[in-house]
Amino acid sequence: MTTIGRGCKLDPKLISMLIERWRLETHSFYLPCGECTITLEDVQLQLGLPVDGSVVTESAQFADWGAVCYDLLGAISDNIYRGQIEMGWLRDTFLELRNDSTEVERIRYAWAYILEMIEGYLMSDLSRNLVHLRQLLKLVDFRAAGKFS
Repeated sequence: MTTIGRGCKLDPKLISMLIERWRLETHSFYLPCGECTITLEDVQLQLGLPVDGSVVTESAQFADWGAVCYDLLGAISDNIYRGQIEMGWLRDTFLELRNDSTEVERIRYAWAYILEMIEGYLMSDLSRNLVHLRQLLKLVDFRAAGKFS
């Protein structure tokens, strides 16, 4: 079991079952009891995230993802493919923050954690192994990022 957000526990077997029952064409889960859709209100209630802020719609098109990774996270993954890095690299690189860390290091760890939350849980690919760096560009200004839904 993994714990995220406000202590919400994720059961990998349950998540796998839900992924198998997801229908992309209707954005719904097909369950034995009927059709089920996750709403923004569900996300707000489960994770405590705001859903009444600015909508994130633009897609970042950026050529030098290695520079973005280094500038914002302070490290570069050996495997960057189409702006994506491996979730394992992100977790291993930002495993534990030292007690004597600098403010810059704390910000980088916060960005890495938020990136993991966004790309690993909220908007993950089916494998949940890849994280797109475009979300980092939206986190540069913490005040503005806090107003997104």
